This record gives sequence, C-alpha cells and structure tokens, in this order.
Amino acid sequence: MIEECRGFDCSKSRDLYEKAKGLIPGGVNSPVRAFGSVGGSPLFIERASGARVWDVDGNDFLDFVGSWGPMLLGHNHPDVLKAITDAAQNGTSFGAPTPGEVSLAELVVAMVPSVDVVRFVNSGTEATMSAVRLARAVTGMPKVVKFRGGYHGHADSFLVEAGSGSATLGVPSSPGVTDCMAADTLVADYNDLDSVGMLFEENIGQVACVIVEPVAGNMGCVPPEPGFLEGLKEICDDRGALLVFDEVITGFRVAPGGAQERLGVLPDLTTLGKVIGGGLPVGAYGGSEELMSKVAPVGAVYQAGTLSGNPLAMAAGAATLSHLKDHSEVYEYLEKLGVMLDTGFGELIRDNGYPLCWNRFGSIGTLFFTEGPVTGWGKAAQVDRGKFSDYFMNMLARGIYLAPSPFEAMFLSTAHTEVDIERTISIAGESLAAVFGA
Repeated sequence: MIEECRGFDCSKSRDLYEKAKGLIPGGVNSPVRAFGSVGGSPLFIERASGARVWDVDGNDFLDFVGSWGPMLLGHNHPDVLKAITDAAQNGTSFGAPTPGEVSLAELVVAMVPSVDVVRFVNSGTEATMSAVRLARAVTGMPKVVKFRGGYHGHADSFLVEAGSGSATLGVPSSPGVTDCMAADTLVADYNDLDSVGMLFEENIGQVACVIVEPVAGNMGCVPPEPGFLEGLKEICDDRGALLVFDEVITGFRVAPGGAQERLGVLPDLTTLGKVIGGGLPVGAYGGSEELMSKVAPVGAVYQAGTLSGNPLAMAAGAATLSHLKDHSEVYEYLEKLGVMLDTGFGELIRDNGYPLCWNRFGSIGTLFFTEGPVTGWGKAAQVDRGKFSDYFMNMLARGIYLAPSPFEAMFLSTAHTEVDIERTISIAGESLAAVFGA
C-alpha cells in the first residue's frame, strides 16, 4: 500500500475504501472522488483547517481542491464555523420559513447583478434543473442548448453529448437517459458562436434557453473569448430564448457578483452553488421578478424541496457572503496569488518546453497536459491522461492535494499564502521533471 501511495502510508484510507466498496457504489458518494483516472485508492479525509487537509493516516496536504470550490475562505473559517454552531443551538431543520433564508436572500440580491428574486435549493443540480424547467415554461419551447464539455449537474437534460457537425440530435451519455430527453438537448462548442447559431437555425422556434458556464470549469478552466458571452446574449434575445448562466462554480468566487459582474454580461437566469453555502449543501436560482413570479407558489412552475433553506446552510452562506461583501480586498489577494501561479507555471512550461497549457480566471486554474491554447472541449480532450496521472501522484507524494482528474481545476482560497504558492510551483517543477524525465 505504501508503494501505491508513492512513499507515504495510506493503509487506513485503503481499508476504509475496501469496506466502502461493499456499501457504496464504487466506494464513493460522487464519482469525481474516486481515483479511477489516476490509479490507487482515494484518500479519506478526517479534518481540515485553513488551506490544509489531513487524511485518516495522519498525512497532511496543501489543499487545492477546496471541496471542489466552496471553500473560498479556507476550511473552518472562524466566522463561518461560529455561524453554523450558533444556528445549530436552535435546531437543525424545521421545514418552515426561517429568518436566515431572508438574510441570505438579501445578500444574494444585493451582490448578483441579474438577480432580483432568488429561490434556494439543496444543490447545483437542483438549481440548473429548475432554471431550465422555468425557461421552458416561460418560452413555451422544449429544447436546451448546452456546450460540449460543460457540466450542469446530473439531471437527465444535461447528461447528453452530441456528435460532430450540426449535431441536431443529442446522444445520451449515461444509461437511463432516454432518447426523447436527448433529442431536446442540443450541444454546441464553447467559444464558438457559429455552432450556436447553427443549432438555432436548425431548430427555429424550439429553443427555450442556452445554459453555459460563463467561465468553463468542468473541462478544466477555460475562460470565454472576447465577445463570446455577449454574442450568446444577442442570439438569445433575437430568438426569444433565455440565457442561463451556470455560476455554481464562479458565483462569488471570481467577484462579489460572480462572472457576470466581472465580465459585464447579464443573463436572464442565474444558478448558484458551492460558495453560496460556505461548505454546506446549498444551491439557488434567480432572475428578474417577472421571471421568478412564474415559480410556485406564486406561479404554476412547480419546484419544491423539503430541506431547502436549511437553517445551518443559510447561516454558513450568510456568514461567507457577508465576509466577502465587507472585505473587497479578498479578490485582490486571490488575484495576486493567481498571478504568482501564472508566472510560475508559465516559466516551467517555457523554460523546459513542456507540452502543457496553463489557464486561469480569478481564483480558478488548470494545468492542461496538452499544448495550448485550450479554448474548448475539443482541445481539452486531447490531454495526456497518463502523464497527468504521474504528475498527480508525484504532487501528492510531495504533499500537494489536487483534484484526481485532468479536467478539473485548482481552487485558491484566502487561507493560501504566498509561501504556499512558491512551494507549490517548486514542487510542480520537481514533479514535472519526474514525469517528463527532465
């Protein structure tokens, strides 16, 4: 087992994994946690603080997963922890309205430019699924345009990919997704407005909405090219469709008002998650009062959730957003760390001639194991998975915890320090030298 973990003991993690495999599908409760694409057994994390996590074997790591994005303030931030413990003293769930829902809603509406009214749910998947249902109801049209390599949760509408060319008919990418559902999901190429326009031309009067990550984060970090988001908005407005920004990753992470504030393009509907819950399960969708008035109980578009607006989650989210709203220097600090990563990875790639590409937007970044530029899924899919796996294990052995997939991002937090970034770049240099035999 020590050999599998490349030089450190993870026997307790292995034993837990073997036990979990008999109780939980694949031993994990989300496929991204498995080490299938890198080999070996996943580490079982026991505790975390600041920018570090500790596994059950006592190994500690500098963490760039950050619970896949929510931990913008780092693990166990004192304000967030106090808010959760204070709320728990009053009870954990009521199934009734609470003051915390109003407090968090006020923060979201104040911070996100396009949102006048917001509905809380329990996950990003619920948020995107509900937003698309609302778009279909408002427009009276059945079809949805998404982007190849973009992930919007595991609702049937989104687990679809398309073939090449015009791709007017989607193909289910998961068993259990019906051909009928796939037929209503159209797939375009990110950063390619022509591919979007073609789908609208081939489906005149049928497209309810375009859903897009304004900064792609689930094919790795891929920023929008100039004019792309503006072009999407123009196409949707011209054709009577709604533009939905999936800001589950970017919301509150890249700016107080998300990517839409930073990039200056306002969607019709916005979905949120991750940071909005401060580490607890929360999602949300929102938009104008006119659109959101169609949602039950005011309107006829039904959506409900027994645990939506959970008081502990509302407290954690409000503490997180309040801190961000009151401390604008957070984003300046994160940008400073991001520039350090840009410089460090840029020098490693340039000085050694490595066939790699580093992309970053705000506090989100990805080292692609393919030559750049990476502007969409077509190029991202060409990564050398074997070399990424070797890099991942080399970094892990040296105490750096990355997402176990070549298509995920590194997430910075305010708990990371300049020394952490310098150390990370130094270790990345050692790891890349080992991978490429330099």
